[in-house]
Amino acid sequence: MKFYMTPGSCSTGIHILLEETGLAFEAYIVNLVKGDHLKPEYLAINPNGTIPTLVRDDGVVLTDFVAIATWLAEAYPRRQLLPNDPRAAEDAMASLRFYTQHIHGEGFRRVFTPERYASKKNTAEAVKGEGREIVAKAFEVVNDELAGKDYVAGAFSIADAALFYVEFWADKTKMELPSNCLAHYRRMLTRPAVRQVLAEEGYR
Repeated sequence: MKFYMTPGSCSTGIHILLEETGLAFEAYIVNLVKGDHLKPEYLAINPNGTIPTLVRDDGVVLTDFVAIATWLAEAYPRRQLLPNDPRAAEDAMASLRFYTQHIHGEGFRRVFTPERYASKKNTAEAVKGEGREIVAKAFEVVNDELAGKDYVAGAFSIADAALFYVEFWADKTKMELPSNCLAHYRRMLTRPAVRQVLAEEGYR
């Protein structure tokens, strides 16, 4: 398999899942700052110009975090990346979408790319503040859901990989994580796969 990623981005979550499953893959760095994601050779693989991208052994290309994570869980059930109980699995998937679509898509996207939302009435700094507020409120919701649990679904799942990367962003942007989220983040940092991924991506 071929995995296209950017260190420290949302692809870090998929990188963690690939290491957790123990699968063999080739990693390719996509430099977003230099515009690698907009070059013809990359657009030929992923016309959306987004990361992460996973090219499976059978040639099928997956270009969305949720799609890649779900496929890994379903294709390798022995890794138990989703709960066996259908209701618990549905809850984990709902959490996964909340992290990727709301915390990332609505919150951090405003923090990292405020120019997308800025206008004459709404400056880039105001957009960043709005994004940080969205993220902070969302983490309060997550904090309540994590009460009494080590991981999102009880045991480690694909949802934890998604939660980790937004917690990682919060840490790197000096945002305070509420207690249960902070405990989850620190717990994730002790997992061998997470430590390996962060080292490979250039973080200590």
